[in-house]
Amino acid sequence: MAELASLWIVRHGESTANVAATAAETSGAELIDLTHRDADVPLSPTGEEQARATGRWLAGLPEGRRPDVAVVSPYLRAVRTAELALAGTGVPMSRDERLRDRELGILDGLTGHGVRKRYPEEAQRRARLGKFYYRPPGGESWTDVALRLRALLGDLRRDHEGGRVLLFGHDALVFLLRYLVEGLTEEELMALTREQVIANCSVTGWRADRAGRLAPEVFNDVAHLHRQGAQPTREDEVHAEPV
Repeated sequence: MAELASLWIVRHGESTANVAATAAETSGAELIDLTHRDADVPLSPTGEEQARATGRWLAGLPEGRRPDVAVVSPYLRAVRTAELALAGTGVPMSRDERLRDRELGILDGLTGHGVRKRYPEEAQRRARLGKFYYRPPGGESWTDVALRLRALLGDLRRDHEGGRVLLFGHDALVFLLRYLVEGLTEEELMALTREQVIANCSVTGWRADRAGRLAPEVFNDVAHLHRQGAQPTREDEVHAEPV
């Protein structure tokens, strides 16, 4: 199979919804105070600075390490992150709906407490099926997202063989790319999700080894933010995950 020279994914910068979700979970509220649909959530001021810092890091990469192309989730927070990070680099950017965030259906906008309070049967079903396979009514399971990412990876490998590709997306995509690229099991993937929160504007990447296969190089890394003087944040997406 054709392979890429390198693949990175950057999670979008801190969004206003990240801030609202953290506040809602902390206060025990059932609903997250959202004023935009998920696709239109903007970056917070901190998120914009994280994106600019990521751009300064990209600009400082050696020529042989810079991405050839960027592919971006169409959601505003990811698009704006990419625009700020790629400004002046000359890296072409395209949008692909397969990089959108996981859709939550009827659970959209609810905290974990809100799901347990308003949809106790869904909380029970999720507990029975597990995080990987549970699909909320009108939404997606993690396996649904993996299917669209698997198709995207196939297209990237075909269209950019030997190239360096940079993705901008969401936290679940970072985990699922590790699952797909590294051949993780469900158990290994779920252990990662329990151990890690994907930081805003963190970098996760793989590089082709001597055999031409993508091998892990960096995961959930924010060293570039520290070096550029930006404040790292580790906030979950607006994901109601009842337990």
